Amino acid sequence: MIETLRTVRQIRQYAPDAVPDDVVEQLLHVARWTGSSKNSQPWHFVVVRDHDALKRISELRPNINWLAGVPLAIVIVLDADGISPAYDEGRVSERLLIAAHALGLGGGTAWFGDESQQAEAKRILGIPADRTARSMVAIGRPTSIKDPRPMARPGGRKPLSEIVSYERWGNAKP
Repeated sequence: MIETLRTVRQIRQYAPDAVPDDVVEQLLHVARWTGSSKNSQPWHFVVVRDHDALKRISELRPNINWLAGVPLAIVIVLDADGISPAYDEGRVSERLLIAAHALGLGGGTAWFGDESQQAEAKRILGIPADRTARSMVAIGRPTSIKDPRPMARPGGRKPLSEIVSYERWGNAKP
């Protein structure tokens, strides 16, 4: 399990193969059982396979242009805005990424952008205006882990010695 968690990556390049319905059901069950603040379960999920809708959403801003090529995405629609729903959105996003990886697929999160871009994504998907929808999780068979975006950042991870302190800020491992 630790290796599965450690090797989850943000995928932005997918094969066009459809994600089977039974796999989508498994992912939705994982999402449904994700913990939430006060067990509020403040979400509704919109499964999007429509390539036209995904292309239109991909055009909202340059950093999500890769959505045009995904076979499926799950939009996370929240009952409200605020700290708790934002926390819950992060939890369910990560669970979907892990579940996709465990099922031999890949996943990637895409943020719609500012309020006007979020409103346009909601309009495209028929999501009520009084709901919060900021992101979606793309799912599919990865063709590469490389980042195709125009302003891609280098991968890799900082060493633990740069990001971990012991007992007090700045203390190295004893």
